[in-house]
Amino acid sequence: QVQLVESGGGLVQPGGSLRLSCAASGSIVSIINMGWYRQAPGKERELVAVITSGGITNYADSVKGRFTISRDNAKNTVYLHMNSLKPEDTAVYYCNAAVYAIGTTAPQYYWGQGTQVTVSS
Repeated sequence: QVQLVESGGGLVQPGGSLRLSCAASGSIVSIINMGWYRQAPGKERELVAVITSGGITNYADSVKGRFTISRDNAKNTVYLHMNSLKPEDTAVYYCNAAVYAIGTTAPQYYWGQGTQVTVSS
């Protein structure tokens, strides 16, 4: 079994910054991709950013130049550094990871419980 635990959400003013963290634990052999998604009220969940085990990144156009995704492979942890936050960034942010777990032959996708980010004055 694999668990993803997120932290770092909260309330921030427009133009402010936050850092989200997501730590994976459990019966992990290796982690392929790690990423962040978000879901605003009344909207579908959307990709924010993803990073491969080799450090290749991809971002949604709406966050390019403002958000940075990074990961610490030794700690099985992914981060999302969010700068110049806007009210439209308000959402529940979910961590996602493609994981080879012990006893499996194909990667499984796991989700964190979500952390609320609210950008408001």
